[in-house]
Amino acid sequence: MKLAIAALFAASAMGQPVYDLVLKGGHVIDPKNGLSARRDVAIAERKIAAVEENIDPAKARKVVDASSLHVSPGLIDIHVHIFAGEGPAYTGQNSVFPDDHSFRSGVTTVVDAGSTGWRGFPDFKRRTIDRSKTRVLSLLNIVGKGMGGKVEQDTSDMDPKATAEAAMKNKEHVVGIKTAHYSGPDWTAVDRAVEAGKIANMPIMVDFGDFRPERPFQELVLKHLRPGDIYTHMFLARVPMLDDEGKLEPYLLEARKRGVIFDVGHGGGSFVFRQAVPAVQQGFLPDSISTDLHITSMNAGMKDMLNVMSKFLNMGMTLDDVILRSTWNPAKEIRREDLGHLSVGAPADVSVLRVSEGQFGFVDVNGARMRGDKLLLAELTVRDGRVVWDRNGITREDWTNLPKHYGPQGDDSWDATIGHREEGARGRRRR
Repeated sequence: MKLAIAALFAASAMGQPVYDLVLKGGHVIDPKNGLSARRDVAIAERKIAAVEENIDPAKARKVVDASSLHVSPGLIDIHVHIFAGEGPAYTGQNSVFPDDHSFRSGVTTVVDAGSTGWRGFPDFKRRTIDRSKTRVLSLLNIVGKGMGGKVEQDTSDMDPKATAEAAMKNKEHVVGIKTAHYSGPDWTAVDRAVEAGKIANMPIMVDFGDFRPERPFQELVLKHLRPGDIYTHMFLARVPMLDDEGKLEPYLLEARKRGVIFDVGHGGGSFVFRQAVPAVQQGFLPDSISTDLHITSMNAGMKDMLNVMSKFLNMGMTLDDVILRSTWNPAKEIRREDLGHLSVGAPADVSVLRVSEGQFGFVDVNGARMRGDKLLLAELTVRDGRVVWDRNGITREDWTNLPKHYGPQGDDSWDATIGHREEGARGRRRR
């Protein structure tokens, strides 16, 4: 980092552009650093290089007017299913490819939530992690064979030691343990996931599966989960959240006080307005916002990360609160505090968002509609210092200003971040 800073000073002294890209005049929301104000954001060497009130445009190779937009850290979605390809359920046909969905929604980091266990993780890494431009992290399923169907009930394949060893061996990519859909009357799946989490020193995420009187939800969040462990699907209809008068059940506040994390995990069946709206109105906000992205949810009420965030914006949460729960909070939950903020030296993952105003409708998993007047859209997404989504071409030059022979349509040798052609192998990527 010191060498990079020295190089910037040297370039400045020689009158050369210091920054690759400057996002100018946007409303920057950076919850980690307590910032919600108009600022310029500069990127150089794939890092955040400066966040200042006024950066000289002459110091940048490319300047983008963000004065009508909001600039935030790249969004982090900690509940997706992206082990797409051959295979049953969430290790195949129910999953999606991350790059098809992430950048257009302002998302730069995703966490696959237990699609694979320790047995299938090497294949997941080869097929998904290593091939994606999106930063892909993983929660390992406590079931060695992963998620989907009868295998999730196989307690003989719930091996805490093997799961923890795989997690620790792959700690660059694995950020926790997942248990989901277990329907037995006992606590085996949860307790073995917790045991793996203890060995690996990682949090766990629980999708409670079937609700049974032998293992009440209250006991899950008050006794079995540790501080820092995550319950996803918090607005699932079956969660005992409200009493007969519509008031929030006190045990939820007790669980949060002891450090249990409550995550949205919208999905195709796990979010209803009749739970979410009263809870938000009574101050029980989600700790993190996530999608539970898969082939069903993306084509139903969930749609994408920004649609889920927009729901909470229209429930009365501030944009600052929504951004916090989509960036810095999830980064802390998965213990990746290098992400989710715009500190100088941080990876240049940035989302540039527009708050559109109009008449919109939002749908929950039961088909109920909530009307709203705000909708979030991603105008620009930057991942690792490179523009990966540009809705309206705001980083591009008008065609009338370009040389006569500027390359065929779709030529990806054009570098949208710095606005000029790169020479050499990196500038001649094959399609």
